[in-house]
Amino acid sequence: MKARILRIAAASAVGLLIAAGIAWWQVDNAGTTVQSSVPIGGPFTLADQDGKTVTDADYRGKFLLIYFGYTYCPDVCPTELGTMARAVDLLGAQGEKVQPLFISVDPERDTVAHLKEYVPLFHPRLVGLTGTPEQVKAVAKEYRVYYAKAPQKDAKPDEYLMDHSSFIYLMAPDGRFLGVYPAGTTADRLAQDLGTRIAG
Repeated sequence: MKARILRIAAASAVGLLIAAGIAWWQVDNAGTTVQSSVPIGGPFTLADQDGKTVTDADYRGKFLLIYFGYTYCPDVCPTELGTMARAVDLLGAQGEKVQPLFISVDPERDTVAHLKEYVPLFHPRLVGLTGTPEQVKAVAKEYRVYYAKAPQKDAKPDEYLMDHSSFIYLMAPDGRFLGVYPAGTTADRLAQDLGTRIAG
């Protein structure tokens, strides 16, 4: 069992390293579309923080900034959501052409009601999405997102962390995958790249 866990961890690490390399290339070449032999992105059906059922098609016509995380995340998730929010504000009027999305990988705790309290803390236009475990698994597969529950020692069953990949995905208004920004990308750099694409 231990050997199997180590193999899974190693495979995940390799995948994340490759994705990180693509992400840095993407950020350092603003305005250039990343080509990938592996399709990223696709159709999904989820519920937003108002309980409305939405699909990927509902966001056509806008650039999408998508982050996969969870509301109980103690560090990287709020940091990256804050970066997305700041970048949208830095864009000024151009920001109206960008829709930031937060997709939960913890549907057990991230209910519609909980998301409704959480997402306004970052930006009035941030949309939080959740769904059934099956729906979340399906959208994570489309975006090649890794996530797994990480129970804590001597903690209650509902007191756990989620291991997950941490990238901001950029999708074109027609739904095409354009690239990813790695954790730690500044809001200024994100806004600069987005502004170039919007003006493009």
